[in-house]
This record gives sequence, structure tokens and C-alpha cells, in this order.
Amino acid sequence: MRTAEPPRSLRPGWALRGLRSLAPALSNFLLQPGGGSADFAYREPGPSAHRRFCELLPQEHRSTEESLHTRVSLEQILSLPELKANPFKERICRVFSTSPARDSLSFEDFLDLLSVFSDTATPDLKSHYAFRIFDFDDDGTLNREDLSQLVNCLTGPGEDTQLSASEMKQLIDNILEESDIDRDGTINLSEFQHVISRSPDFASSFKIVL
Repeated sequence: MRTAEPPRSLRPGWALRGLRSLAPALSNFLLQPGGGSADFAYREPGPSAHRRFCELLPQEHRSTEESLHTRVSLEQILSLPELKANPFKERICRVFSTSPARDSLSFEDFLDLLSVFSDTATPDLKSHYAFRIFDFDDDGTLNREDLSQLVNCLTGPGEDTQLSASEMKQLIDNILEESDIDRDGTINLSEFQHVISRSPDFASSFKIVL
């Protein structure tokens, strides 16, 4: 099994050590979103979900009936502290948005998001949505560009943490070597779920707390 020595900038925080597969990086990100600790334990959508959704609405739309027919903009959703530090926050919101422009969430969209990130969601459901979140161009596969964007989100925007072109190529080569079972140069959903299944912490850490 071929592995690459990780850049020094990755060793302290994100622990992408060797990156023998995609699972360690994703598991580590989910355990430490935004580079900090993750005390994520949202259990099941309920009254607290509706209350938090209504807090994002104008006062005149906060009645039960109004709130069920009003959409909240992505900007307002992204202001939630639970998402603020997550480097994939915009992708998370866009994946769950049912609006044509994917720029707002209804209460039903909000519930779907929380359900997938809850304790009761199955590992298959969580990995399915994780795959969609990391599929930046929405083409049904994780190609090199998707993986490059994924790594850039994990490492952050700073020049001292961004990988060089050669480091990025080596990292993605390693990811594909471990994960691309059919050798077509991309990772499909089945391959992604196979990789994630080898990361026991993935499902338990794929959560959002309100």
C-alpha cells in the first residue's frame, strides 16, 4: 500500500497522516469541524428545531402556519453557530435546499437536514448525503476537482495551510488508489460508502447540535 508523507502544515490540526483512504480525513474533519472541538449531539428533530427555525424569520412570519410556508435565506441559515465554523456549510445548505436556485430552506428542508445529521439516521443515509455534500459539481461522482476542493476546505484558506500543486496531486493520487475500485479516475457513491464503512467514527460524528 503506497502512502505519502503529509505536509508539515497538516500534521498538528487535521491529521491527514498518509491519507491511506478518504475515511480518516472525513472522520477527522467531522470530529473537529472548523479546526475546533465538536460537541455535536442533535438527537431528533422536534420542537427545538421549529423554535430555532422561527428565530430566523421576521416577527410577522413566526406563527406556526406562517412558518411552514416561509423560506429562510442561506445567509440566515449560515449564521447559525452550529454551522458557522463548518467549512462545508454552504454545500450542506445547498444540498438540502429544494428551491430552484438552492438559495433558501423551508422548514421541511431544515427538518430534512437535521434528520440526516441526527443520531437516528442510518450510516447509509449519512454517507449518501456526505457524498452529495462533497460532490461539488453535482455530477454524481467525486473527481479530482471535487477532491481538491474537499482538501482545500479541510486545510483552510490560509497560505500556510494550503497544499502545493505537487502535494495536492500526491494526496489525491493516494485517495484514488485506495478508493477508486473500478479505476475510472473518480469515486462513485458505492466506492465512497465502502471507504466510509471502514471509519467507525463517521456515523457517530456526522451530527449537528441545536
